[in-house]
Amino acid sequence: MTDPSQLALIVQGDHSLLLDVHNPGFEKARAEISPFAELVKSPEHIHTYRMTPLSLWNAASAGISEEEIITALTENSRFPVPENVTYFVRSTISRYGLLKVDATEDEEVLFLKSTDQAILTEIAHLKTLKKYLTPGEGGFFFSLMDRGTIKLHLIRAGFPVEDLAPLKTGDPCPVKLRETMLSGKELHIRDYQEDAVKSFIGNNKPGTGFGTVVVPCGGGKTVIGMTAMSQVQTNTLILTTNVAAVHQWKRELLDKTDLTEDMIGEYTGERKDIKPVTIGTYQILIWRKDKESPYEHFSLFRKGNWGLIIYDEVHLLPAPVFRVTAEIQAVRRLGLTATLVREDGAEEDVFSLVGPKRYDVPWKELEAGGWIATAWCHEIRMDLPDDLKTSYAVADKRLKFRLAAENPMKMELVTKLIERHPDDSILIIGQYLKQLQEAAKILKAPLITGKTPNAQREEIYDDFRTGKSRIIVVSKVANFAIDLPDASVAIQISGTFGSRQEEAQRLGRILRPKDKDSWFYSLVTRYTVEEQYAANRQQFLTEQGYKYTISLGLEDL
Repeated sequence: MTDPSQLALIVQGDHSLLLDVHNPGFEKARAEISPFAELVKSPEHIHTYRMTPLSLWNAASAGISEEEIITALTENSRFPVPENVTYFVRSTISRYGLLKVDATEDEEVLFLKSTDQAILTEIAHLKTLKKYLTPGEGGFFFSLMDRGTIKLHLIRAGFPVEDLAPLKTGDPCPVKLRETMLSGKELHIRDYQEDAVKSFIGNNKPGTGFGTVVVPCGGGKTVIGMTAMSQVQTNTLILTTNVAAVHQWKRELLDKTDLTEDMIGEYTGERKDIKPVTIGTYQILIWRKDKESPYEHFSLFRKGNWGLIIYDEVHLLPAPVFRVTAEIQAVRRLGLTATLVREDGAEEDVFSLVGPKRYDVPWKELEAGGWIATAWCHEIRMDLPDDLKTSYAVADKRLKFRLAAENPMKMELVTKLIERHPDDSILIIGQYLKQLQEAAKILKAPLITGKTPNAQREEIYDDFRTGKSRIIVVSKVANFAIDLPDASVAIQISGTFGSRQEEAQRLGRILRPKDKDSWFYSLVTRYTVEEQYAANRQQFLTEQGYKYTISLGLEDL
């Protein structure tokens, strides 16, 4: 019998799971519960996971049974597993697969079926679904166009759907990974990248070939996407956050695959080329003349006979795209992200319309393996100048935040931090244009904002990558999908209120592997609302296991 003191897990009645990091059984327990429980926080000593209906349905969609989950809990738990937790697991898992979607003889029509008549009766009375469903024997017929919409409404009603309808193969597009990249270095696919692709592709049978992969910034999400392309060998549409990210994907494809320039198209505000591999932006997809006009560029989803769609930074997928995603449920779809946190709480939408989470690797695990840089996170607090305290006292909450965020004393700290890192490439990141312009002027550094032309952005990024510029000032446009491999210091002078998602992305800008540690500084005005928002932002970092120090001025660092 196993000594209870050697067991790292404590299962609590509220469905949370506590893991003792220092216990000999920690690694085993973490590996066994990660497939069905979401990591909530991972500070130094105790990691907290939570089982939710969504996390359990994710596990069920990956083929994990309720018995395997209960066995993992009981065999790793220091104390008996509460009966209500066992019941929760069994009742939640049992709902997965009660409803199935299957093909019919008509390619444009699918069938929603169940052997449980009570469930069919309940679904027949769901007002949100009545206009989509036509009753049939043992279920309902519905249009292929409504596939994603129906799945989304059903999961919101507590009925996850097992989708067994086949996926299209798309037009063939041979893609081979290079053994030696154009840069001259050998291309090595890391073990976790291979595992992520395997979990996405599955056994190529119904119910596989769609889902989301969660890998930290700097962990090589583009390589995962390219590896998937090399295995499915089909026309591919890649959607990402901005034009700079489009160009980055193109550079990576040319560097690491045998695709030639004439096989890769760009679909942005500047160019609209459709090729076997086409890279577009979310912004162009949701552009329309006015609120009443149709989304003209949604037709892109139907123009290339795609066999694979890759959603880069899938947690940023704009809500309007969810509507059209319902039309392309018959295509393999891969979501890539560093965090499934959505500030609008629409994680269920991603599950239903792109696919369940197929793979997740913790940030600190990659850091321990040397795949991403070791990062040190510091928050430095300073007072508001006396001449601003009265203005702050009488302002509304939004203006209070801006006054605190634009505290002029921050620039003195920025200058001192730069002096501390004479050999590092440094990002100054902020929210407000006036503040960023002042920083760029004082530091004599280039500035990138949403209004910076794409050609100029590319030039600034290239100068930074090659070392011509050591410091650049960037607005939130640099939060996402920008490859800045040489950045080792980020100084955050202001942010978007309490966005954990933004904190994740900004930290990710300096995590790409290098031969030295990285530093992430946040400057916060104390005794103001900025402190409150900073507490929420730093939550993400502590959840991921980063030690987050708070000091008053540089002398305390």
